[in-house]
Amino acid sequence: MSKIEQSVQRWHEMLDTRDISILNELLADDVCFHSPVAFKPYQGKQVVFFILSNVITIFENFTYHREFYTEDGQNVVLEFSANVGEKSLKGIDMIRFNQDGKMTDFEVMIRPMSGLQALAEKMGQRMANYTP
Repeated sequence: MSKIEQSVQRWHEMLDTRDISILNELLADDVCFHSPVAFKPYQGKQVVFFILSNVITIFENFTYHREFYTEDGQNVVLEFSANVGEKSLKGIDMIRFNQDGKMTDFEVMIRPMSGLQALAEKMGQRMANYTP
């Protein structure tokens, strides 16, 4: 099993156990997060840790359905579904890893608009309280 496959397995373990501390070992220091609601990406382990650990608590009934690896094995796309309150959503996480199996780029795409808006509202409240 490659380092990237091991990291993806640890990611799933983190979500299953809700052990957010695992996220520290998965994120590269210079990780970049592309939000489905923000134009400008978020850069750096501290802010990406904050975002991902909060999203994990906002999503309800979160389930991954499929995963796809690129030929070089450095990238994975994870298809998911979840609820935010009464709103259902589907999405994908597109994750790039470095040679050490650390996440260097994390991009999220979500549909439909109503689910994305519900997530944006909840995350907006939490991001307002973020202090680096």
